Amino acid sequence: MKILVSIFALGILLPATLVASEPRAHIDDISVEFVTAFNTGDGAALARLYSEDATLFPPGAERVDGRSAIQKFWQGAMDAGMKLDELGATEVISRGDIAGEMGRFVLSVPGDSGVNKVIGEYIVIWKRDGHTWQLHRDIWNTK
Repeated sequence: MKILVSIFALGILLPATLVASEPRAHIDDISVEFVTAFNTGDGAALARLYSEDATLFPPGAERVDGRSAIQKFWQGAMDAGMKLDELGATEVISRGDIAGEMGRFVLSVPGDSGVNKVIGEYIVIWKRDGHTWQLHRDIWNTK
């Protein structure tokens, strides 16, 4: 009887665990795609990771609305020679088709005296579209 109860409990808990961890796994995978697209200068691939109605909130700048404007924004950063050295979530929480991610990044920024390392933190609100998670709201700051 104990074995039967254990199997039943495992059958209930295991699917809940898989559903709960799903957004984090997808977000981690998409973060790898983000870094690859950024470091290869592929603004179109980077923009496709965002929802069509996404918004960026860059520090000290006007907000950027929509996928095509986001592509233009990031392409400018990439064309300036910026590279992402690190990007990773420190926390992901989710409810249904929405997830929130908090994380940190390290960016290499070319300057007159060489390459500067910029360290920052970010928050992204993700939106699920079918089986795909997309960046929906993206805000960050630097230290």
